[in-house]
Amino acid sequence: MRLEKVLRETDDLGFAWSVFDVGVKVAALMTESIILRRLPRPIDAAMIMVPGRCRANLEYLSAEFGVPFVRGPDELKDLPAHFGKRDRGHDLSQHDMRIFAEIVDASALSVDAIVARAAAMRTAGADVIDLGCLPDTPFPHLEDAVKALRSSGHTVSVDSADNEELRRGAAAGAQFLLSLTEGTLALARETGATPILIPSPHGDLSSLLRAAEAADKQGIGAILDPILDPIHFGFMESLGRYAELRRRLAAAEILMGTGNLTELTDADSGGVTATLLGICSELFIRNLLVVQVSPHTRRTIQEHDATRRMMFAARQDESLPKDYSSALLSLHDRKPFPNTSGEVAELAAEVKDSNFRIETAEDGIHVYNRDGHHVAHDAMSLFTRLGVERDGAHAFYLGSELMKAEIAWRLGKRYAQDSPLDWGCAVDRSPEDLTRPAEVGHTLRAAKR
Repeated sequence: MRLEKVLRETDDLGFAWSVFDVGVKVAALMTESIILRRLPRPIDAAMIMVPGRCRANLEYLSAEFGVPFVRGPDELKDLPAHFGKRDRGHDLSQHDMRIFAEIVDASALSVDAIVARAAAMRTAGADVIDLGCLPDTPFPHLEDAVKALRSSGHTVSVDSADNEELRRGAAAGAQFLLSLTEGTLALARETGATPILIPSPHGDLSSLLRAAEAADKQGIGAILDPILDPIHFGFMESLGRYAELRRRLAAAEILMGTGNLTELTDADSGGVTATLLGICSELFIRNLLVVQVSPHTRRTIQEHDATRRMMFAARQDESLPKDYSSALLSLHDRKPFPNTSGEVAELAAEVKDSNFRIETAEDGIHVYNRDGHHVAHDAMSLFTRLGVERDGAHAFYLGSELMKAEIAWRLGKRYAQDSPLDWGCAVDRSPEDLTRPAEVGHTLRAAKR
């Protein structure tokens, strides 16, 4: 049995184990009623682990057997990591970075539209909603927008080069003002809002240090932003400013606006974000200004939220940010193929029914049942080998699954039959209820009709 083989080959588990086969070959079909009928009692164990895809109410089973039931990983090959790193990567509830999410075109939106977008940003992970004001563009409903956001429970900042707009925003209830300089610091003292200070002229760290000193003398708790510049337009020099600022002011609150890289670099933004927030983690930069304008950064808030949690956990452990989360592994997985082609072949040889199983391994897409085992690199080439020409619903289902398997194989992503591909935080994923059997799929319903 493959499970026993994996357990035997795993060193120093730290506990004795035994395996009981309830006679269900597909974990997703294992229900609590089957377990109740087939698992003998009394139980001589401190804990019972069921497969990750087992659809059973574990609280109910624990109560019935008087022994805790837990759900293991989806794949057998992940068991060693599951046992050996039991506490790694699970607690991502904490972070120490605050996300300012900017609505860059706020003046062009109605108050209702601003509130709706802010709600979506908060769901994605934003802590502060930043209203971006555009040059030479009137924002007559600025006060109404700030008040509506505050009424909805949001923390609000206003970003403008117009002092009067900043003053109006603060008077309406905005708690932060972006972007003040040593010449406009008086606005913070006048309004009581927390200033985010920037250099003036651009890149002049000395002016930012003077502004920080002036704010400190006046008892104003400022946040400092040396400004991150785009690649080929001062990027490395701007990184140096952040490092120098931290060296000079060890306790300062610092902000980094990441948009000049995520927005202005044609690369998937998750990796860019991970690198920038790694820098922020090392420098203890605890404020992030995030913008989403380009279509390729449409999940940037989610990416920042996932990254800040991963970096915090890794830093607390004095560890690399590795094996904590797969949220940023949108295109490729660390271990895309849990089984070798030989192991898939062994499993295929044991199948005694006509139901098709689909897996991927390094050599391609595997589809097999009792009648045959086929391997290919492209899903379309498998159709003529499966004998489903007269079964439209089944053919449709297999086509969908095989195409998904091909995408996973080509990208190097983990594939699991009847489950969506895991794109990390790049897409929303509906929560799966593993306490009950899955609903009948569309193709099976169509076939029954």
